[in-house]
Formats: sequence, structure tokens, C-alpha cells
Amino acid sequence: MQDSPPTNDDSAQDFTPVVPAGKSIPEVTWKAIILGSIISVVFGVSMAYLGLRFGMTVSASIPAAVISMAVLRLFFGRNVTVLENNIVQTIGSAGESLAAGIIFTIPAFFIWSANSDLAAQGYLHEVSKSQMFWMSILGGALGILLMIPLRRYLVQREHGKLKFPEGTACAEIIVAGDEGGGKAKMVFAGIGLGVLFKVGYDMLRAWSASVNHDFQGLLKGGTVGIDATPSLLGVGYIIGPRIAALMLSGAVLGYLGVGPLLAFIGDQIPGLVIAPGTMPLSEMDPAELRNSYIKYLGVGAVAVGGFISLIKSIPVIMSSFKQGFVELFGSKSASDQAVERTDKDLPMKWVLLGVALVIIAIWLLPGTELRLLGAAMAVLFGFFFVVVAARIVGIVGSSSSPVSGMTIATLLVTCTVLIYFGVEGVSGMVTAMSVGAIVCIAVCMSGDIAQDLKTGYLLGATPWKQQLTEFIGLVFPALAMGFTVYYLNEAFGFVPGATGREPLLAPQANVMATIVQGMMNSNLPWQPIIVGGFIALAVELLGISSLPFAIGLYLPLSLSTPIMAGGAIAMMVKKYSTKAEFGEKNLRGVLFSSGLVAGDALIGVAVAFMIGLWPTFADFYDGHDGMMNSLSGSWGPWVALVLFGLMTATLAHMAFKGMGRKR
Repeated sequence: MQDSPPTNDDSAQDFTPVVPAGKSIPEVTWKAIILGSIISVVFGVSMAYLGLRFGMTVSASIPAAVISMAVLRLFFGRNVTVLENNIVQTIGSAGESLAAGIIFTIPAFFIWSANSDLAAQGYLHEVSKSQMFWMSILGGALGILLMIPLRRYLVQREHGKLKFPEGTACAEIIVAGDEGGGKAKMVFAGIGLGVLFKVGYDMLRAWSASVNHDFQGLLKGGTVGIDATPSLLGVGYIIGPRIAALMLSGAVLGYLGVGPLLAFIGDQIPGLVIAPGTMPLSEMDPAELRNSYIKYLGVGAVAVGGFISLIKSIPVIMSSFKQGFVELFGSKSASDQAVERTDKDLPMKWVLLGVALVIIAIWLLPGTELRLLGAAMAVLFGFFFVVVAARIVGIVGSSSSPVSGMTIATLLVTCTVLIYFGVEGVSGMVTAMSVGAIVCIAVCMSGDIAQDLKTGYLLGATPWKQQLTEFIGLVFPALAMGFTVYYLNEAFGFVPGATGREPLLAPQANVMATIVQGMMNSNLPWQPIIVGGFIALAVELLGISSLPFAIGLYLPLSLSTPIMAGGAIAMMVKKYSTKAEFGEKNLRGVLFSSGLVAGDALIGVAVAFMIGLWPTFADFYDGHDGMMNSLSGSWGPWVALVLFGLMTATLAHMAFKGMGRKR
């Protein structure tokens, strides 16, 4: 076995995997399946909470690989192969991708259920847990199956051209397995600190994590604040200083620019009411200004930002679609039939049969109003965007794939087609969002399996075994996701005022719900949405990516400030490290930050279950809600700031110094 996997600088012709094709070692074993399934559920549930609260998820591939090496070595010693670890991360990373597809779309149904205007129109539709499970399975299966015929072209023939950054990084980490125990300690240390911090402020209510100040005087209508949470700090480190700064800039414009401007106009014209607001501007606080105006600016900006990211990918889209079509339907020569172990995919007849069964199941899926037209659009858009997403993640990675833009494009075209055929109102809303959900899940899962197959290609895995185990990684989190989303909705809701508690904002789902509802009922507040779109366009004309800026404009400022803190630590690590040191230090920071995110999110889900199942705890939780109502009273904000500062310092220490002297 060689010391490290060949990188993407090697040509496909000269490539030799870590485990040669002629060598057979344990790969799909019960211990790998069980551990991978557990990791898939854990990261799927935690990323669902993170995405619903903050609008973003982080890749689970690297933490899954590191945890796999540590746990398998702990219980089985050296009797573990790199291919077993690869199967663990293949299964384990699927949960995070499924969570992203679900939280971007499914909460729209709950958002509509909480809308009194829609209730008056007779909207009674709620997605059941079983429907959510089947939409997850069908969308995920569609993404996995359509990616399989593309593997040989994207992963093998384009080796050296497509980077697949997460997949390549996972392969490098798995090969460096001798260091797996030390690196895993970073993940578990982050989880421990995240859990401890979250239990303190969210479960025990010892202090309030949210610290805010609403301005008066010259900046009336403006607000500053920080949600001092481990997950946001960790996310900021992982996404880096540039994306964090772009998010913060959008929030600054919205809450320290637009908000004070609207308040100023309201003071100059007393009693002025501007739609879609329903009360005078002069009487609105920053939260009300956000819900009435700034939110819609964010909707327009996110929509345009997603479209622009999609437009930038058009050359890739066209070439990918062309090559994908050839790979799916092109003839196979006799030489293609005699393939080595490392080049064996699932047989095409089973792939096509699986796609046919998925199409029929989507058509027959009850309660989604899909029917034949909706099923046809779901499969058509699913096929097109799966081909696109599989290529894009090879170039820029899963984190930068324009999933939101693809889903919004799907929704807009679907709504237009449905309206043309006379399907409008509530029925049209349910059909359009069901199509969008299946397509979004398919796109997310295709990106995940593309990265996993790249890892397997570098290591010398057997493709058909990875492709089968990807379905295992889909099924188990799909079973857990319905319960998780339901309890989060019942505990917190996805719109202000739904439960009386601070809601989980579900930004992408709120944007998509607003667009679909407005198109199907012809009541979209176009003016602020169009203005938000032009703001995003202006940012793009400056040569800056508008999508992170738009997300920052949509989300409250208090969510962007801790993300910027994590980004600042990442910037310091890069600035004060030599080139030789940076890779190791940055990896330590990413692993510790991944632990912070997972620990925080898992306790967040646990709190939601406790609220739903334990009335006494729910009363205690509600009785100590708000910045000054924690057990620390008026000291609560100061306690939060001091502890967040200590946690930030701990992250910096872990990145720079690690957990102790190396062996």
C-alpha cells in the first residue's frame, strides 16, 4: 500500500489506486454498515436542526471518516482496512446531504399551515411523516441512480480535471489513518464543548445565548446583536472569512442601513403605512421591520443570487448534460463489458429498472398532488439537475453547488406550467413544492455520491458496493428525519408567532414558500422582492458572489456576527501559519468546529423532543425565555459574551496547538 493517494494532478491513464484492482480486501462489513448508519443518522438529524435554524449545513464526510478510523480502531485494533473506513464515510455522509434536501423545501408545507390567510382559503395540507419518508427515499434514489452511469466519465475519465475537493480530502485523511485517533479527539472534544455549552444555555437556561440591542435616536430602526452559540462559531470557521464577511455585509445593509432608513421615513411622515406592512412605519421595531420589508428584500436577493450562480454554471451545465446523455444512453462496446473490480458499477439494466420504479412510485405517491404531470416534471428536472450537480461538485465542491438556485428554477418553471394547465391555488402549491422537494433531495444526494465515488476511486474501492451502501445511508436518516422535523416544528415552528418561542427561520424553505404561494395565488409582494433582486445584481456587478450576501440580508444580524467570529479565527490561522503548517492547523480547526456544530445541533434536537414530551420542561423553558429571563437574570447577556469569548479562544487554541504533543 502506498503512503498517500494519488492527487488530481495525476492523469487518468497513469493512475494507480491505493488498493490495486487485483487485490481484494474487506470492504462492506457489518461493522462498517452499522457504524456508518449511526453516523448518518446523527449527522443527518444535527444538520437538519442547523439548516432549519441558520440556513446552512456543513459537509459530514471528513468528520465521518475521522470518527470511523477512531471507533473501528478502538474496537477492532489494526484489523480494519481503508476500504471499510471508506464505506463508513460513504454511508455516514449521506445523512447530511439528505437533511439539506429536506430542510430547503419540506418546511414550506408547515409554513403554509401556520398561515391564517391560507387557512381561510381551505389549506389543510400537512406532510405526514410517512410522506416525508417516501419523498426522501424517492428523491434520494433518483439522485443516486442517475449518478451511477455518470461515474465512469466524471470520476474516472475526468480524473486530473475535476477536483472533487471533499472526496479527495477524505481519501487523504483515510490513508493517513495512523493519525486517526488524534484527529478524532478533536471532533469529540468539539462535540463535548458544544454539548456542554448548549446544555447550559438552552436546556438549563442558565444564561441567554442571544444578546441584542435596538438603537434609538439617529439609528432608530437598527439593531445589533450576537447569537453566542457553538454551532455558528463552528460554521464560521468551516466556511472561512470571505463567505462569513459576505454574510455579515448583507446583514449590516439590512439591519443598520435599510431598517434605520425605513424608520426615518416613518418619523417624517407620521401614520405612513407601506405594503406589505400593516402598521405605521414609525411604530415598528427592528423585528417588525424585518418581517414586513427586509425579509422580502432577502427573498428577492436569494432568488436572484441563486439564479446568477446557476447562470454562471451554464457552460458546465451544457457540457455535463451532453456527456451525461451520452453516458446514459450511448452504446457500450464489448471491451466495456470486461471490467476490473475497481470499475464495476451496478448493471445498467438494474439502474434503468430502478429509475422506472421510482417514476411510477412518484406518480402514485399519495397526498402530494403530483399526478402524472407533477411526476413527469419531477423526473425531468431531477434528471437535468442531477447531471448538472454531479459535475459542479467536481469543480467547486458540494458546499458551493447552487442547490437553492436549481430548486428555485424548478419551482418557477413548475408553477408556470401548472398555471398554464389550470392547476392553481392550494392544489398547485402542494404539487409545485412536492416537485421541488423531490428534485432538491435528488440534487443533494447526487452531489454526495459523486464525492464518495471519487474517494473510492482514489482508494481503490468497488463502485457497485459503494452505490449499494449509499442506499443504506439514505434509508436510516430518512426514517429519523420525519420525526425530527415534526418535533422541531411543534417545539419552535418555522415562522414568528407559530409557538410563542423563537422560531427556526428555515430561510430557504421560507423563500421558496413565499415564491410558490405568491405565484399560485397572484399575491406576491413584488416591489420589495424586485428591489432585493437588484441589490443582489449590484453586488454581482462589483465582482462579488451575491448568494452569501443575500442569505445574510435575509437572516437576522445576530446570526452573522458569531459566524464572522469563526471566520476571523480561520483567517488568523492562515495568516500566522507557514505553508507547511497551515494544512494541519486548518484541519484541526475544521474537525473541532465540526464537533461544535454537531454537539450544539444534537442538543437542540433533544430540547425539541423534551418540549414535546415533557410539559414541565416546556413550562420551565418558556418561563426563562428572552435575553433577561434566564437564571442569570440581568447578568445573562454578559455571561453569554464572556463564555462565547472563552469558546472562541478555545477554538483558536485547538487550531494552533491541538490537544497536546504529537507522538
